[in-house]
Amino acid sequence: MKTEKTLQSKELVFCSLFSSLIAAGAFIKIPVPVVPFTLQFLFTNLAGLLLGRRLGAISVGLYIAIGLVGLPVFVSGGGIWYVFHPTFGYLIGFLAGSFISGYIIEQTNSPSYKRLVLASFANLGIVYAFGMAYCYLISNYYLDSHIGVWSLILYCFILAVPGDIFLCFASATLAKQLFPAMKRG
Repeated sequence: MKTEKTLQSKELVFCSLFSSLIAAGAFIKIPVPVVPFTLQFLFTNLAGLLLGRRLGAISVGLYIAIGLVGLPVFVSGGGIWYVFHPTFGYLIGFLAGSFISGYIIEQTNSPSYKRLVLASFANLGIVYAFGMAYCYLISNYYLDSHIGVWSLILYCFILAVPGDIFLCFASATLAKQLFPAMKRG
């Protein structure tokens, strides 16, 4: 018995579209010290909310794979060396977060705005958990740049989270409007 699920043409198009949007979102940025503020979270969150856990994670995974093979789609370029960049943990968080937000949304056929916001905040929490932990570990134990816990909290959370909270509400609003069309399409 074959349990392998293949992607349909429509699913491939959606995954490619969201991977492209995530890449574009990396270049729409507001410079903030340590962790730049971009629109990547908006698009990775929308991938999970609109495509579900499987396709949302595939979209983000495709984006990460494209960057790791050398295409400059990340905020600071691309290539396998990017795994040693302090912000690589956020990329891992985008993958895990889109899976979780998609899982939360898949629990109902027609998610309410409240559920979309809840899924967005769950995604955001995962992104920050992975991103901050990775930044701390790679900075202190590999790059030898010694970032303290309070500096980490200030630069990687306090300065960045207000914009991402706004993006949670924005993506929930967009998803609520786009969800019916995505299910028909």
